[in-house]
Amino acid sequence: MDDTEPMTFPPQPVRGVRAVYARQAGCPCDLADVTVDFEPWEEGFVLEAARDATVIGSPTPGELAGYHAALAAGMQEELAGRTAAGRVAVAVVVHRTVVHDVDSHDRSFHAAGRIAVRTALARLDGPPPQPRPRLA
Repeated sequence: MDDTEPMTFPPQPVRGVRAVYARQAGCPCDLADVTVDFEPWEEGFVLEAARDATVIGSPTPGELAGYHAALAAGMQEELAGRTAAGRVAVAVVVHRTVVHDVDSHDRSFHAAGRIAVRTALARLDGPPPQPRPRLA
């Protein structure tokens, strides 16, 4: 791959990534819960809802669109900090979105987007190394 070709994240599909951002330490609280797939795609970043996507809660269509836009922004921000020159070629497919009438906010979904990227990268990189026991 040369410098003019976009870096593909992920190199293979990463499916069923669940990202939960829940902060409940008093009011106001935050809640965002999504399940997404990361698919190799054309240059750039695309986020779309699956045809059979599940929405738990009762957001208005405008609220849901705003939450998904915040989710995408969080993902793009996290990817920019973790990929060469911030270039990606990925399609993100949203399969499940959980919305709380009071505790869900754009910032919650932005944080969930960052968590989703971290989770996908961890799956690609394998589990973290285990500490080695100390020898006496």
